[in-house]
Parts: sequence; structure tokens; C-alpha cells
Amino acid sequence: MTSAAVETTPLTCDLLVVGSGAAGLAAAVTAAWHGRRVVLVEKDPVFGGASAWSGGWAWLPRNPLARRAGIEEDIEQPRTYLRHELGERYDAARIDAFLEACPHMVAFFERHTHLRFVDGNGIPDMHGDTPGAAEGGHQLVAAPYDARQLGPLLPRLRKTLRETSFMGMPIMAGADLAAFLDLTRSLPAFLHVARRFSSHLWHLLRYGRAMHLVNGVALVARLAKSAEALGVRLIESAPARELLLRDGKVVGALVESAEGLLRIEAGAVVLACGGFPHDPQRRAELAPTLDTLLPLPPPGCNGDGLRLGESAGGRVADDLRSPIAWAPVSRVPHGDGETGHFPHIIERGKPGVIGVRANGRRFVNEAHGYHDYVAALLEATPPGQPARSWLVCDRRFLRRYGLGYVRPAPLPIAAHLRSGYLKRGTSLDQLARSCGIDPSGLAATVAEYNRHAREGRDPEFGRGGTAFNRKQGDPAYPGPNPCVAPIERGPYYAVQVEPGCFGTFAGLKTDAQARVLDGGGQPIPGLYAAGADMASLFAGHYPSGGINLGPALTFGYIAGRHIAGALGYEQEQAQRG
Repeated sequence: MTSAAVETTPLTCDLLVVGSGAAGLAAAVTAAWHGRRVVLVEKDPVFGGASAWSGGWAWLPRNPLARRAGIEEDIEQPRTYLRHELGERYDAARIDAFLEACPHMVAFFERHTHLRFVDGNGIPDMHGDTPGAAEGGHQLVAAPYDARQLGPLLPRLRKTLRETSFMGMPIMAGADLAAFLDLTRSLPAFLHVARRFSSHLWHLLRYGRAMHLVNGVALVARLAKSAEALGVRLIESAPARELLLRDGKVVGALVESAEGLLRIEAGAVVLACGGFPHDPQRRAELAPTLDTLLPLPPPGCNGDGLRLGESAGGRVADDLRSPIAWAPVSRVPHGDGETGHFPHIIERGKPGVIGVRANGRRFVNEAHGYHDYVAALLEATPPGQPARSWLVCDRRFLRRYGLGYVRPAPLPIAAHLRSGYLKRGTSLDQLARSCGIDPSGLAATVAEYNRHAREGRDPEFGRGGTAFNRKQGDPAYPGPNPCVAPIERGPYYAVQVEPGCFGTFAGLKTDAQARVLDGGGQPIPGLYAAGADMASLFAGHYPSGGINLGPALTFGYIAGRHIAGALGYEQEQAQRG
């Protein structure tokens, strides 16, 4: 780049945020509320990043909604859980900063912005056998949002992920999802779905998109509306190409835009570009044995923030348990020729499905967390073999719960059979041959599984043995275990599942204030990182759902406050109380 190509009059601000997911928007909103001039740039033509395509859940222990529900928890409980989960990788300074700040973060956003939450108090931590694991009170999700409140901002926001919506209609976990699953079994559920669907059809006709926003889309919509209301300058289609440094301090960036190359001078820069799920070179360096990865974030999340941080002297953590936040994902062939990625989150813990490798053998407790499923698959796959698995079920399961992108009854399955996404066999032998699974291995596995499943047991993997397992199951199932049922009524069905990811863990090393550290462990003046551009707070472990968005929101908030000089929570309450 030459100086002649740069706009002669630079744009100046107190804070430049690079990236518009939950972390970047949280930093922008926080700093702007504290009176700072903020510019946020996004490389894609729409705002929202990977957060918009997420489930929207955030792990936030001791949050105000849990307390309002009577769930009081000492800070030592989540500390204990994380110490046992992370072992020698436990980072006391950053974890304490997170645990101390997250209740204040939730209170700040609820009190001073458009962000509102719904509690997930009934959702347990993933590893219930670990000391300190909670059976609830740690999860929040953004409350549904009427997109009409966004006004001209609406077309500038990312739509929901195609594969996790129904005709563009996002479905919220909890009562909303339960109603869709019980559509043909409950009159109240049928009426709920009828209202939701008729409203959605009207919105499609009137606005061309879903207007009842839930999950990650609701989160970024509420944050973006808050940013706009606080005067944050939002610039899309504006990738940051180079950080500006002066005497060792980051003082802005060169940014491409529709008007040309912008020189944005800033008191500080926050990198929140979404990690590197679409950067094959970085993936090969950090996960060299991985043959395939199906990322769920948008393609724009390709390592820009990490490269920018490294250019200023930052270091990417390479000593994590896992560099990637795994998710079991299937390839969805769409009728228009596109191939989508579907995350298998809901159905794996339901009674009557198992995951097997090509040898026909199970390898994991399917009701464990999504990260655990892929980690177990990779561990079970011999060197040189592709890491592939199949979720196998019978007709009863398929029509009750669906399987991946295949929806439950009464929706048809013929298109999925024609596309090859869904495999079917009148017998297990026929199903195995159509999938390339060893027939004798699958037959033996199902026979052994069924022998115990009829009594609600799973002695091989202990499915249903933790509170998290049981939450993933079906409480209405009449058997003794909500996660275990036999697979014995053909025809039989299967969907291939491969390693995918919700994002990446190997980000820039930071301190407890989200400041990027140099090779000597010292903060680089003026440079912060949050979200997936920050090295995983949990060192590549996956202790619970929501462990990406919880720290993203919290460290975005911490960075915004630190940049604004608002170092005490009491000061915040007094300033605008």
C-alpha cells in the first residue's frame, strides 16, 4: 500500500472495532455508552459475523437472571468446575476477570441498551461428573426481537443460517422448539406452530425475510440497534488491511471501503474478526492431522484478526488442548446446487439413535456435548483414515425427532432420500451397505445396544448418566432412561456426520483486560482482542454450552470499559444511574 492511495483526510475516533459479531458489538456499545467516539468496520456486506449464525447461548455464571430466579451461587463453584476441567491450563487471572465481570456485563446491557435476555436456568453444565458442575443457572440467550424495530438497519444485518431455519424461520431452543417437535401430538403445540408459521409467511410476503428474530440473530440485532442508538459509526464491506503503529502503539488501521482506502486513526483497536475457521493454512498448521473440516461460521471468518494482531507483535496460542471448537456437522445438498452445513446439536441425545464409525462400532456417549462427539471421533479414527461417522436410527425415531436436516413428521423425507443426504434400508444390512458401513459390525453393535436399551441402560458409554445427558433426552419418553431406546423397527435410516466447528480456539494471547500480548508477555499499547480472535479462555476445553459467546460478550465489555477508563463497576452505576 502506498500513502498516495490513502484518503487524505483520516477518520478519527477513540476506538476502532474490527468485526461485528457479539464481541465486537459488545466492545463498541460499552465504549460508546461511556462517551467514547467509536467506529466499527465489518468486511462482509452485512453485520453479525459468526454470532448471527449461532444458537445465541452464552455461559455466564452468577448472572442476574439466575439470581432473580433464586439461584444463588458463590464464585468459588464455577472456579472449582473450571479448575477441574482445565487442569494445568487454568488461567486464574483471566478466568477471575470473566467470572467477576459477567454478572455486571449482563446488568449493564439490560439496564442501558436494547439487549434483553431469557434465562436458561434449566440447562446443566456439560460434564456433570466434574466437581463444581452446576445443574442450571449458567445460561442466557437473547430475548426474541421484532426486526421492525431495526428500521433501515435491518437489511444491513445477516439473516439466520439457512440450515437451522425452516423456510427462513428461525426456531428458538426451549418451548418454541418443543412445540415444533410436538406439532402432531399436542393441540397447544399445533396452535403455537400455526401462529408462528402464519406470522412468518406474512413477514416473507411483506418484508422478504423473518421478522421474529431469535437466537444469535436476535443477539446481534439488539446489539447493533444499541450501537446505532449510541452513535457508533457502522461501516460494512470494509475489511481492515493494515494496522497503523506509532512508536510501538497501535493507533488505527487502513480500511478498504466503497469510498476508497480509509485511514482510521484511533486511540485503540479491538480485533473481533471471528477467528480462522475458513483459513486452511492456519488450520493445517494447528491441526495437521485433520483431513476435513466443515465450518459453521461465515466464510469471512478466515483469520484476518490473527494476521493483523501478529503484524503488531501479537502471538497466537498454540498450546491449547484443541485449536478448534468442534461440532458434528453433515453436508446438506440443496436443490439450488448449494451445499450447506448442518450442526447436529438436538437429536443425538434423544432415545433411539447411535453414532458409529465405518466399522459399525460406537465410539462415544452420543448425549454428551457436541465438542465431545467430534473429539471422540478423532481419537477413535486410526491415523490415515478419514474421520467419518453415521447417526443411525429407525423409522420411529426419524418421524418423532428428525435426523439432522431431515425434519420430523409430518414433513416429507423423499427429497432427502433423492439427494442422498438421508440413507435408508429395509434392514440394517441394507442400510450398512448403502452407507459403506461394515454390515456385521453394525449388526453386532445394534444387537448389543438393544439388549441393554430395552431396560434403559447403556453400560458401554453410560448414556443418560448426567444431568446434561438427561436434558438432551426426551422427558416424555415412557422408558426408564430419556436418552436410551432400542433401534428395532425398520426401515432404518442414517446420515453421515463429519468434523465441523462452531469456531476456533487458537486466538491471540491476551491479558485479563483483553489487551493483546507480545512475545515477551507484555501488552501491546492500543491493541485488544475479543471473541474468537482472543485465545480461548478455557484453553481449548469445552466445559459447557455457550462458552464461546459468554466470554465474547464479557471480554468485549471488559475491553470497552478499559478503553473508556471505566475501571470500577460502582463508577458505572453512579455515572448514569
